[in-house]
Amino acid sequence: MYVFAKLLKALHSDAGPWSLAFGIMLGMIFGLTPLIKLHNLIILFLVLFCRVNLSTFLVSWGVFSVLAYLLDPLMMNLGEVILTSESLQGIWTSFYNTGFGRLSQFYNTLTMGSLALSLALSPLVLIASRILVVKYRLHVMAWMDEWRVLQVIKSSRVYQMYQSFGG
Repeated sequence: MYVFAKLLKALHSDAGPWSLAFGIMLGMIFGLTPLIKLHNLIILFLVLFCRVNLSTFLVSWGVFSVLAYLLDPLMMNLGEVILTSESLQGIWTSFYNTGFGRLSQFYNTLTMGSLALSLALSPLVLIASRILVVKYRLHVMAWMDEWRVLQVIKSSRVYQMYQSFGG
């Protein structure tokens, strides 16, 4: 529940729509692919050292992790198709014979299929999530700010003290 509250706060903050969208996109890649893999270490590095909203990353990671269980058979089949493609056999063999190739574990059908699917969906998720954030801020947030109950809460001394402490 705390993460969803942080997500709502991020949506209502001055954080840029691209920062929120990149958090959603990177959370999707992190959630759809198996957790303990080299590419997820790179994703985690990007999240921690770039201007990516952590709340949106965590929420989308959770949502896409649940979705990954439903998509596992599809992603395994996709990985098998990619790894058994005759035209790519030489590339996969050469890549596997390197230290980085074995560390990456791209020879695993689920890893290859889930990464291929998540990378293919990344541009779509990035653009769609940015559009949704902007639409949310224009329509839903403006509509919620008109609620009399929220105006009373925001004008209260307790809320102002909470905001002053960085809540």
